[in-house]
Amino acid sequence: MMTDIEQPFRPREKLVEKQKYFQNIHKHTYLKGRFDMITSVAIPLALAGTSLFLIGRGVYNMSHGIGKKE
Repeated sequence: MMTDIEQPFRPREKLVEKQKYFQNIHKHTYLKGRFDMITSVAIPLALAGTSLFLIGRGVYNMSHGIGKKE
């Protein structure tokens, strides 16, 4: 029989403290951490903006015949 009990990664007191902190914040769930605003909002907005710019430039180039191989 195995008698060794594996220790938790964090002490229970710290875990309860973090749970209380996050449960008392009245923001959206995905914006509760310190850097969650960057990963949940800024990066997707940057990707969407870049892709819209590239699509717009492609449509402009196609409509004006720029970059066409002869």
